[in-house]
Amino acid sequence: MTAKIAYDDVEVGTELPAQSFPVTRDTLVRYAGASGDFNPIHWNERFAKEVGLPDVIAHGMFTMAEAIRVVTDWTGDPGAVVEYGVRFTKPVVVPDDGQGATVEVSAKVAAKLDDNTVRVDLTATSAGQKVLGMCRAVVRLG
Repeated sequence: MTAKIAYDDVEVGTELPAQSFPVTRDTLVRYAGASGDFNPIHWNERFAKEVGLPDVIAHGMFTMAEAIRVVTDWTGDPGAVVEYGVRFTKPVVVPDDGQGATVEVSAKVAAKLDDNTVRVDLTATSAGQKVLGMCRAVVRLG
């Protein structure tokens, strides 16, 4: 696969389509099974509160994976992502209320680099708080 977006068609400041990702307790249990990360802070409300958290929280790697979907959906090729890194700044709190939480992700091209690559800066929030900091990807375009 190759990216559907051409390097020459992108300018610094180009905004990628923003997306919202719902997160429920069911989502967390399924992710725990797929990842092998069964830490009880991700599914057991009593335990999460006993260790000082406000409630069950989403896995950091899950949150990171959801955020990069904005970039991979834009390029049309997950393999176009050359580098990706984040800092985990706040947890995504997932209440057991039938609605859960939502992670809102926006992104824009921050720099055009060599070799048909661009740096994309992402912003990920939940409940009005930034949950990922320094969220950046380097992407090879067509």
